[in-house]
Amino acid sequence: MDVHDLDFAPDAGEVETAELYYSEDVLVKAFALGPGGELSPHEHPGQTNSFHVVEGSVVVVQGDDEQSVDAPGVVVHEPGVPHGARNESDDVAVFTATMAPMG
Repeated sequence: MDVHDLDFAPDAGEVETAELYYSEDVLVKAFALGPGGELSPHEHPGQTNSFHVVEGSVVVVQGDDEQSVDAPGVVVHEPGVPHGARNESDDVAVFTATMAPMG
């Protein structure tokens, strides 16, 4: 599935998500953040997680650090590191999150 085929249209402050791929080894999800939307910081012990910004710009939170990442951009989160994202722009931002290993 191509993330651009999804019909994302989150309103301000909203987050929409869709599962793109799942296997015993990996999970790929897509997230669309409306203006002001936020994926709260969380962690995945034992899993590497990478964000791939495919549309717009997101502020990626990683531990105590924050960085603005524009499409196309990638940020890798090591296992157990708290991470999240928020959209500080006036446009919808879309990114995928890949987590592995799943087991």
